[in-house]
Amino acid sequence: MSRTAWLLFLALGVIWGVPYLLIRVAVADYHPLIVAFGRAAIGALVLAPFVLRGKGVMAGFRRPVWLILYTLVEISGPWFLIGFAETRVTSSLAGLIIALTPIIAAILGVALSQERLGTGRLVGLGLGLAGVIALLGFDEQPVELWPALALGLSALGYAVGPIIVARKLADAEASAVVVASLIVAAILYLPFVPAHWPARITLDASLAVIALAVFCTALAFQLLFALIAEVGAARATVIAYLNPAVAVLLGVLVLGEPLSLALLVGFALIVAGSYFATVRKPVEAQPDEIRAAAE
Repeated sequence: MSRTAWLLFLALGVIWGVPYLLIRVAVADYHPLIVAFGRAAIGALVLAPFVLRGKGVMAGFRRPVWLILYTLVEISGPWFLIGFAETRVTSSLAGLIIALTPIIAAILGVALSQERLGTGRLVGLGLGLAGVIALLGFDEQPVELWPALALGLSALGYAVGPIIVARKLADAEASAVVVASLIVAAILYLPFVPAHWPARITLDASLAVIALAVFCTALAFQLLFALIAEVGAARATVIAYLNPAVAVLLGVLVLGEPLSLALLVGFALIVAGSYFATVRKPVEAQPDEIRAAAE
C-alpha cells in the first residue's frame, strides 16, 4: 500500500478502536439510548455539508426500505445494544466480541453465495469460536448472558450491513447513504428520548458523546471512504484486526480494566480467527472470477 493508505489504515484502526472507551464513559451518566441518539444526530449534522457538495442527502433515500433495514442492523441497533452491554461489561470485552464481525461475515458470505468454506476458513472459524469460549468461559469475571447476546447481535448487524450496501444500495453515493442512515437512526431514537433524558448533564459524558459523533462517526467515515478509494473495499476491512487491540489497550490503560489471561488468549484467537476466516485464495486459483472479470 502507499504511504497515504498506511496512514489512513492506522488512523482509522485507532479511531474505530476508541468508541468502546467513549461509550463506557458516556453510559456511566447517560442512558445508552441517549448516547446513541446524540452520536447519530450530531454525526449527521457534521457530515451533512460534505454530502451537500455531491448529489445531496436525498440521494441516500432512493431505496427507503433497504436504507431503514441497513440503519437498523448497522447503526441504530448496534449502537444501542453496545451501550447497553457496556453498562455491564468492560469496554475491552465489548471490543473483542465485536471483533467477531469478520468471522460472521465470512459465514454469511458462504451461506449467501456459492463460495466454498475451505480449510483455512474452517480453521479461522474454529479459532474464533475458541476465542469466544476463552472470553466467556474462563475469564475471572463471568459475563452475563444478555450483554454477551447484545454484543453478539451487534457483531451480526455489522456483518449484515455491508452486504445490504453491496447488494441493494451500491448505486447510491456512500456518504449520502451514511448521512441518510444517521438521520433515520436519530428519528427512530427520538420518540424514546424524553423518557430517558438525563436529570443532570455531565461534562465527561457529554464530551464522550461529542467525540463519538465527530471523531468516531463523521471523521471515521470520511477516512473510510478515502481508504476504500486507495485500496478497495475488501482490503479496507483489514482494520477490523487492529480495532480490538486498541479497545483492549485503552480499556486497560485509561479505565483500569483488568487484563486477564482469558482476555489475552481470547484476543489472540479471535484476531487470528478473523484473519483465517476472511483470507481468500490467490486470484490465479480462481478461474471463475478471472473469467467473470474479463466478461
